[in-house]
Amino acid sequence: MTPASEGSTMQYDEVVKGRRSIRGYKPDPVPKALIREILEVAMRAPSSMNTQPWNFHVITGEPLDRIRAGNTERNLAGVPHSREFRIGQPFAGPHRERQVEVAKQLFGAMGIAREDKEGRQDWVLRGFRQFDAPVCVIITYDRVLDGSDDTPFDCGAVTNALVNAAWSRGLGAVINSQGIMQSPVVREHANIPDDQVIMKAIALGWPDDSFPANAVVSNRKSVDEAATFLGFDD
Repeated sequence: MTPASEGSTMQYDEVVKGRRSIRGYKPDPVPKALIREILEVAMRAPSSMNTQPWNFHVITGEPLDRIRAGNTERNLAGVPHSREFRIGQPFAGPHRERQVEVAKQLFGAMGIAREDKEGRQDWVLRGFRQFDAPVCVIITYDRVLDGSDDTPFDCGAVTNALVNAAWSRGLGAVINSQGIMQSPVVREHANIPDDQVIMKAIALGWPDDSFPANAVVSNRKSVDEAATFLGFDD
């Protein structure tokens, strides 16, 4: 399933079940008015006690090019990552298995062999370049709320709403962390004030249907694996 064509509408289930992460984009610009519309819808997401901790830094054009260049330069120079929102421990067990599974799907679609170090490096750098999307949305939250578990949960809710609202309007998106790994670059060129914590990046744009990885649909756990039901009459 592909995102809706411009001006058309989709049912909620079509959006949620049809949406996928888009990693290849057309260079066509995205109208500012359309992004504002998407944000207005996304910001109806629930938040703890209506705190609405989120902020959006929407970047395109030359400022985004500076972020791409700075991220790439620092990565190739071996500068340690400086992500502001903690990464946590490396994945293990079934979580690692799912991570590897989707990587195999993507590399297979792109024809990147296991021994193709150059191809794999280029793939990593695409993430640091925001997947060459025409727009990047940086999600931040107010630093005064740092340490609250509710705050990142709320930011996740609004991010989910954003990518679904974008998909329903024909736009593709991918939520990524590589784009904010070099936080000083992002903070400088996106003009992010010190009273905000950088959390996530979202690449946004018109999907390039000729890009092989865009056809990848990641597998999902079944309801039986994820849910337990108590007190119901079967």
